[in-house]
Amino acid sequence: MEGDESTTIMCTILAIDYANLTYKACPVCERTQLDSSSSPSNLSSVCKFCDSKSLNPPSSSSSFKRLFRLLMSIATDTKVITVVCFDRVARVLFGCCADEFFDFAKLHPLSGPKVNEILEGEMFTMTLSKPKKGNARHLRVVSAIPLRTGFKPAIEALREYHRR
Repeated sequence: MEGDESTTIMCTILAIDYANLTYKACPVCERTQLDSSSSPSNLSSVCKFCDSKSLNPPSSSSSFKRLFRLLMSIATDTKVITVVCFDRVARVLFGCCADEFFDFAKLHPLSGPKVNEILEGEMFTMTLSKPKKGNARHLRVVSAIPLRTGFKPAIEALREYHRR
């Protein structure tokens, strides 16, 4: 890939790093926040940046929200690539928001490894772009379209699995 252009490939998911599928973010600007839920000083519903700029709208959520950030290994016909997949595209794979998956995973602690099993081998047409930040190491997935007609998002497969 040259410059800022993106490339579209057909690929298979080999593995997903399920150790940190989600992260906490400010509900206003979506900046990453430290997971300091046990800290009593973290009573604000927005990050320090938004709080200092008085960007706390009255209708804002009462707490930080979670967003997806997936680190995945994918295989094309010629190579294996490690890519990062953020919230908008990860919702295609999971079929839910990160908050919903996080709550589900609290009730079913092995959901992370199971998601890896569910999505392993699934084929997609993915559009990849170079990272927006200079210090980022992995190509970014900007779109993912499942190639299998019967593709089920991970949350649906997890719910079926836990109903048994």
